[in-house]
Amino acid sequence: MAKLTDKQYAAIEYLSVPKRGGLTYEQVAEEVGVHVDTLLNWRRKDDFNNALNRRIIQKTQDRMPEVFDAAIDGIILDKNAAIFRTFLQAHGLLTERHEVEARTTGSVDVDAIRARMSGKDTETGE
Repeated sequence: MAKLTDKQYAAIEYLSVPKRGGLTYEQVAEEVGVHVDTLLNWRRKDDFNNALNRRIIQKTQDRMPEVFDAAIDGIILDKNAAIFRTFLQAHGLLTERHEVEARTTGSVDVDAIRARMSGKDTETGE
């Protein structure tokens, strides 16, 4: 991971505020002391975006109890858990479930596999 500059961290502070604190990208760039193209280039870099996402999460964690309350009310009243699920995922509290389906080509001798697992010889049964 590349080390970010002081200007990049300053930009992250502006960008991590909802709606950039009412500033345009041009104004954020001016406040930080870079050209807007530089700011937009940073937005395309993984290291910058990862740091920005971490900062956003840090800033929102204090409000988690309020969000949980509102989400739970929404789940109960609206019977819709999508926003709650999304919020939990964003904070790393819920992971995706991945299912794996195994397929075989040809026939499988289940008895032979069981015998090998138990250490028995399939020919003699011993």
